[in-house]
Amino acid sequence: MASRAATSSGVDQAVFADWYRRNRQRSRALFDLLADEAYYSQPISLRHPIVFYEGHLPAFSFNTLIKRALGRPSIDERLEQLFARGIDPSEADASTRTTRELWPSRAEVQAFANEADAQVLAALTGDDLDRPGDPLLDRAEAPFAILEHEAMHQETLLYMWHRLPVEQKRAPAGYRPRVDGSVPRAEWIEVPAGRATLGVNRDAIPFGWDNEFPASTAEIAAFSIARHNVTNAEYLEFVKQDDSITPPMFWERVDGEWHWRGMFGPVPLPPSWPVYVSQADAEAFARWRGARLMTEAEFQRAAYGTPEGRERRYPWGEDAPSAQHGVFDFSSWDPEPADTHPAGRSAWGVDDLVGNGWEWTRTPFAPFAGFKAMPSYPEYSADFFDGEHFVIKGASPATARELIRPSFRNWFRARYPYVYATFRLVSSHP
Repeated sequence: MASRAATSSGVDQAVFADWYRRNRQRSRALFDLLADEAYYSQPISLRHPIVFYEGHLPAFSFNTLIKRALGRPSIDERLEQLFARGIDPSEADASTRTTRELWPSRAEVQAFANEADAQVLAALTGDDLDRPGDPLLDRAEAPFAILEHEAMHQETLLYMWHRLPVEQKRAPAGYRPRVDGSVPRAEWIEVPAGRATLGVNRDAIPFGWDNEFPASTAEIAAFSIARHNVTNAEYLEFVKQDDSITPPMFWERVDGEWHWRGMFGPVPLPPSWPVYVSQADAEAFARWRGARLMTEAEFQRAAYGTPEGRERRYPWGEDAPSAQHGVFDFSSWDPEPADTHPAGRSAWGVDDLVGNGWEWTRTPFAPFAGFKAMPSYPEYSADFFDGEHFVIKGASPATARELIRPSFRNWFRARYPYVYATFRLVSSHP
């Protein structure tokens, strides 16, 4: 009989099983978008071939929960090691393991995944997964980790799929990008000096990744922030003024005109959409405009701070994230026009701080004081405290709602151009 006991973090274990099933269903739907010939391709050279990810998602869950946390035997040691970890190497160390001979057949991958899923679901419904003092199961750490891990990788899959030729993908029925909307006028909002919370304490939320802990307070000087993200229209002015500027990875020329490289085909460049660029390109644009990118602490202040001094759970308040608040949780294959989700504005009146694209900051990804690596995934953050990765905050159209919380941090190298990340301008007060 399945256990329905609540964990010490307050979560009914039946919720874990339902969440896992939803994750796996969504992952399968994403792979079903692809034509068979795409399966062993490598659309981004700094990532593994597509075959890896269909094995990696169940392998990570099995390795973390079944083998390490519960101490149970392998299904297939070779596949568990082959699919163990998928990260972006540095450009100099780009993976060369791309030969077809390295990878198993899809039938073998799926058979392994089916057995891994069966064992993980059995554990999620029938095992005691909240064991105080256990390194991997205290506050049900391992179950939370495998669930959020798959949700994060689903976004990775989508920006990989974005790089595939259109003929290798199957557009869902009724797909229509939202291209209405005019470019909003530039508007600056003053955010007064005040405090912002960075991170969170472990007992304050059911689960967080190690880089989110512990909480601290930062004093923020007054600054001005653009109400909207930089749009394609604004960035086009930047590209036109200097032939040496590389256009965004999400743009392409069609018959001499700029188009958005849509998931399922080119779209005439929507001027009102936020531009997606690397952190380095965002920095270059900001310098050109005589401004800068925000810091992580300024993001926290602009997104969650209020004039009366308290902090909100979300930019818009305490209500759970929904489609009226922004473009996230796989609600769209593309961005949507700026200025179309006023219900998601922060207390200061800043739009889209959560949703429609991650927000680049100028803050290098680094641990908070008191950082401790998490037992269930000790290399998750620590391997990237190298000064080469920068914090991005907020959410994109492909960010699961379970990841939308003030303390969640994402990070990428400055010149990584593939992620669904935009930016906005900030100016310090003299």
